[in-house]
Amino acid sequence: MMQAVLNDIKMDDIKTSYMEAKCLEFRRELIQLLHGIQTGHPGGSLSVMEILVKLYYDRLRIDPANPQWEDRDRFILGKGHAAPALYMILADLGFFDKEELKTLRQANSRLQGHPCAVKTPGIEASTGPLGLGISFGVGVACSAKQDKKSYKTYVVLGDGEIQEGIVWEAAMAASKFKLDNLVAILDNNGVQLDGTVEEILPMGDISAKWEAFGWHVIEADGHDLDDLDRALSEADWVVGKPVLINAKTVKGKGVSFMEGKNIWHGKPIDKQEFSLAMEELGGFDYEC
Repeated sequence: MMQAVLNDIKMDDIKTSYMEAKCLEFRRELIQLLHGIQTGHPGGSLSVMEILVKLYYDRLRIDPANPQWEDRDRFILGKGHAAPALYMILADLGFFDKEELKTLRQANSRLQGHPCAVKTPGIEASTGPLGLGISFGVGVACSAKQDKKSYKTYVVLGDGEIQEGIVWEAAMAASKFKLDNLVAILDNNGVQLDGTVEEILPMGDISAKWEAFGWHVIEADGHDLDDLDRALSEADWVVGKPVLINAKTVKGKGVSFMEGKNIWHGKPIDKQEFSLAMEELGGFDYEC
């Protein structure tokens, strides 16, 4: 059983530095991987990186050697198109071999463009249809309550995803059942497939909406690991309510020409763009 990778390290500055280095490492690998296969979703994978690293390296109780460990914490990627970032972390932790990453989105691969719980170790729910992740998470959290289990369920949502009505049905159910073992983290980067959230369907005061649905809301900087730690620690103390962490992020974070641009939701990375991105990230400019 792995009680989060960094739990035994006491010095916060060392833990944060380690996770910052991991985020940079994964950003480089992500650009190289998606350039090599000429498919995938770079923008949303880059925006969620610190959130995933913080959860997997300093929060979740998981066991790569026993992915179905009964008392593990559950993580669900509601915005399933960010699967490349999640796969890199799962491979790094030992859920499967890193070489398998090269099969991303290929025929017969276990690593499809959206997570598949049937085939892929470490995946709790098959997501892709937006809103399915938080709905599934509510069911998992209800099950834990009923079975008197101590594990927590974490769900990462996209801000375009919360335009779906099913999300708000799930939000109401979570509040009704007082699911204080459920933490939703909103990757609030302001950009979706066809434009900005404001252009497509403005959401107004997102925090106020979730509070009106009976959730405890915490606002955080989604690229600041220490601020994410503060938010997740506060979530641990909430009783009688589900928690939403409204994490402000940047689509395409770390690659200047991708930042805030909806075109990078799923655009292939050409050779020139690959070279520019790797130069910014301090990586080696070589083809996969």
